[in-house]
Amino acid sequence: MEEGRKRQVSKERAEELKGRIEDFLEARKRIPKGMDMEEEFVKRKNKILKVLNATEENWNDYHWQLTHKISDINTLSEIIPLNETEKMRIKKVEKKYRWAVSPYYLSLADPHDNYDPIRLLSIPTHKELEDPCLDLDPMGEEYTNPAGCITRRYPDRLIINVTNECAMYCRHCQRRRNIGEEDVHRSREMILESIEYIRENEEIRDVLITGGDALCLSDEDLEWMIKQLKEISHIDYIRLGTRSLVTMPQRITDQLCSMLRKYHPIYINTHFNHPIEITKASKAACEKLADSGIVLGNQAVLLNGINNNKYIMRVLNHELLKCRVRPYYIFHAKHVQGTAHFNTSIEDGIEIMEYLRGYTSGMAIPTFIVNAPKGQGKTPIFPNYIVSRGPGYVQLRTWEGNMVKYEDHETKDIRKCLE
Repeated sequence: MEEGRKRQVSKERAEELKGRIEDFLEARKRIPKGMDMEEEFVKRKNKILKVLNATEENWNDYHWQLTHKISDINTLSEIIPLNETEKMRIKKVEKKYRWAVSPYYLSLADPHDNYDPIRLLSIPTHKELEDPCLDLDPMGEEYTNPAGCITRRYPDRLIINVTNECAMYCRHCQRRRNIGEEDVHRSREMILESIEYIRENEEIRDVLITGGDALCLSDEDLEWMIKQLKEISHIDYIRLGTRSLVTMPQRITDQLCSMLRKYHPIYINTHFNHPIEITKASKAACEKLADSGIVLGNQAVLLNGINNNKYIMRVLNHELLKCRVRPYYIFHAKHVQGTAHFNTSIEDGIEIMEYLRGYTSGMAIPTFIVNAPKGQGKTPIFPNYIVSRGPGYVQLRTWEGNMVKYEDHETKDIRKCLE
């Protein structure tokens, strides 16, 4: 009889939990996912190949993708219909801010929807020129550069910015000031100066190679740098920052994976912002790296009109885990000149975190981060689960909103406890 009652209580609780996810199950049906859009992507790809007079072999070659980035209005308008007002606005923007998009990434864009997430992320809008923010360096990187091309904000780790080149120049980019008029890799002299600084500062144990996009370097240049760093005894591991998995998955070649495999532990942080970006090609790129023993993390940016939605972000994180990519951070968008239309409230991020914790597995819950101005570092932002506290207890709010009183023990010296 007692076992029957327990089972009945369990069933009632299961139905209650099911009710808490019904809204998400309904909402996710309306969220476009790249894995479901392959047929449409192929049609768009074929159109781009025709416009660029290219072949399937070209398409699968990342060198071709890099050298054939679409960066002029005439080519773009052959692929995506643009009216004269739209053309005029893009021409005005490009006088101040460079733009370019890989053929692959453009094939993900809906040519008939001005508010398509891929279009918003890759194609300039007039709003970039109507931004009252004048700050091009909100992270204060020019004042956190002790040597070479280093950015250092923390005690035991730093960044080496190795290039300004990317396969696609994101319209929300925090480093748009570095894009310039042409793609330039840092000189070996400057990189050697950076490495020498690391060698002389033994507290540095973690180096992030980024840019731009670290994977815009050749395999040879990348290996030269990694090998130099690996020879420093106090370096524990190396990280690579890249959006190539999203914007140019052709870059993840067997040769690249074979090279990286020699220098473990290697970690890669990438940058998926919307479920449309997770395609069969990008998933295959992620899996190839994961099969090579490389741990993958994702750093999304919270962007107005792209992913500032509790359901979209949950779908994104679920899709990432299916690609063996761990959701790592959600960054609150930085206040950088030309990007104000992407800014959201911090409350948007807190709401997303509220509807991740408890509603999905811990692996699918990144940390929501606000970068303190001028290089003062990452500040994690959480919903408030401690309501109050007193002698011997804390009052907690559970993920369902229930209030519970939890016994709080005083920490005692373990040696005295065992006397």
